[in-house]
Amino acid sequence: MVYVTRGLVDVLLELAVEADPDETTVSLAVTPAAEFEDLDDVPPDASVFTHFYPPEAGKSITAVFGVDLSVPAGQTQGRFISHPRGNLEVNKTDDLHEAILVAVPPWDEASLAAFDRSGRRQPLDIVDAEPPAESLA
Repeated sequence: MVYVTRGLVDVLLELAVEADPDETTVSLAVTPAAEFEDLDDVPPDASVFTHFYPPEAGKSITAVFGVDLSVPAGQTQGRFISHPRGNLEVNKTDDLHEAILVAVPPWDEASLAAFDRSGRRQPLDIVDAEPPAESLA
């Protein structure tokens, strides 16, 4: 089962709309379900996708050095990929992660699916919960 917050889904689908007719790829990070106050239906040891790294972050550094330094190594457990041509599956050219969320037009929840690293479709649960507040202190 792949868990993702509704707020993150809304943002990811909006990014896909803005990028259309081009594809967009976004790195995703998780928060342990046990850290939420309002997630009673999700096992406490499950991971919930809650955050993303903007796709434009660090592009100039990547262009110069050829390495993506904008996303901390090992800090993203998933990837969101939009496929504007409508193939709701993982392509051989897609960047793979533990979990991959793929969206196609018309860019709504019904056109979003989760896959594992091998491209096998996984159950997707969009949860109505706010991630825990974070502080910089």
